[in-house]
Amino acid sequence: MEDLASVFGLLGDPARLRLLITLLEGGEVCVHDLATVTGQSESGVSHALRLLRAHRVVVVRRSGRSGFYRLADGHVRILLDVALAHLGHAPAARAVRTDEPSSAAAEIREALA
Repeated sequence: MEDLASVFGLLGDPARLRLLITLLEGGEVCVHDLATVTGQSESGVSHALRLLRAHRVVVVRRSGRSGFYRLADGHVRILLDVALAHLGHAPAARAVRTDEPSSAAAEIREALA
């Protein structure tokens, strides 16, 4: 139960949500690019990614000194889709498919703007 609460706590932070949305849209992204796109410092992005990685929300692929982050699996996108449906930002009856790009990223970006 505590692990579940921790994951929801991580997803409840707007800065971390912006990172996840960027990963939803961009696939695999390095810290520098995440910082540029989200308007956050590289240090802040690294810290957030460390927390997200510790809770298996994102994974990293190392290439030399660089790390390229991506969502750990489709479950994170499903969580975002369900949360949007619950809030009324998306039709509640929309089917959640894990094999095609999600519109959740654009909808969440609008909600956070």
